[in-house]
Amino acid sequence: VQLQASGGGLVQPGGSLRVSCAASGIIFSINDMGWYRQAPGKYRELVADITSGGATNYADFAKGRFTISRDNAKNTVYLQMNSLKPEDTAVYYCNARIRQQALSAPQYYWGQGTLVTVSS
Repeated sequence: VQLQASGGGLVQPGGSLRVSCAASGIIFSINDMGWYRQAPGKYRELVADITSGGATNYADFAKGRFTISRDNAKNTVYLQMNSLKPEDTAVYYCNARIRQQALSAPQYYWGQGTLVTVSS
């Protein structure tokens, strides 16, 4: 299983950016999917996650600005980020709990990360 993140880049304060993460490989089902971020010198923190049924959970800093969504047919999770601030600068990592076979236990997988830089 591989998680491939894309869509990061440089954006000005107040701007918007959407990052995507697609899962590929041997996949029977995907439970939760989520986004985390890690800024220089800081611990990795949860940004938002979403269940297979579409229930979402957001960190306080993300509420009202970020929206997580997923396309189950494409095994892809998205994070739409609006009203970006310099403190949102970080490497954004996707995460998914994936079951590879019907009777196997689900495991967590991580993407490689995509850098989001918010600067003028």
